[in-house]
Amino acid sequence: MPIDLLLEDETAGEPAGGFGPADRDYVNALARGLEVIKVFTRHSPKMTLSEIASETGMTRATVRRFLLTLAHEGYVEVSGKHFSLRPKILELGFSALSSMDLWDVMQPVLNDLSEQLNESCFAAVLDGDSVIYVARATSNRRVNVGISIGSKVPAHCVSTGRVLLASLSEPDLHRYLDAMTLTRFTANTITSKVQLRSVLEEVRIQGWSIVDQELEIGLRSLSVPVKDGNGQIVAALNVCCPSNRITPDDMRTRVLALTLEAARNITQALQF
Repeated sequence: MPIDLLLEDETAGEPAGGFGPADRDYVNALARGLEVIKVFTRHSPKMTLSEIASETGMTRATVRRFLLTLAHEGYVEVSGKHFSLRPKILELGFSALSSMDLWDVMQPVLNDLSEQLNESCFAAVLDGDSVIYVARATSNRRVNVGISIGSKVPAHCVSTGRVLLASLSEPDLHRYLDAMTLTRFTANTITSKVQLRSVLEEVRIQGWSIVDQELEIGLRSLSVPVKDGNGQIVAALNVCCPSNRITPDDMRTRVLALTLEAARNITQALQF
């Protein structure tokens, strides 16, 4: 029997959506393996078995089996007691991104924006309480912001995160704020949920976000939303630079105008 007919037959009469751990088709081992992968972040690129077990809530024996399987398949590197992700892990994301017209459209626009501003530019998407940078374009300057594709940072303290959080529905935003711990990275980091909600409301109204040295001292960034052809926000377009190179006033004028124009160009291209 053709696989499409087989799938149709097996799911006949079952409601779409509502899929969860109790569903008979839910593969628990796969879900737990993905949890192991997701504990590695920009701030925790190398972790011990005990640290990963603590983060995931799994036993050391279970985590060990997942890690050794991932290492065998080339996705994880083992160095002494520490484990880290290998570049091959990006293939999992790239295989999905390569099928999306958005990224084909976005890259040349990103390149052009970086050339106009002579600064590093990025695109990011929301992933739980973090953002993942999925595209980049760097300038010819000797000093560029060292964010690589696949980097993952907390959403609350970066402009990409605030643009994407501001696009959430009220129930989703409430769940995020209720569950999230707002870690302080610098003296500038907003750690009050009441204050963050107020900032996100402002971002939602004005349509852009500037974050000044909240993740790292000396790093200033601006982000605007990227919408698809249906008007849905699908990513954030970002300009990131050393704070001594572009002033907040420059960000709100020249940089904002060019970044908004770039986002509009992406949306228009997706409509054809």
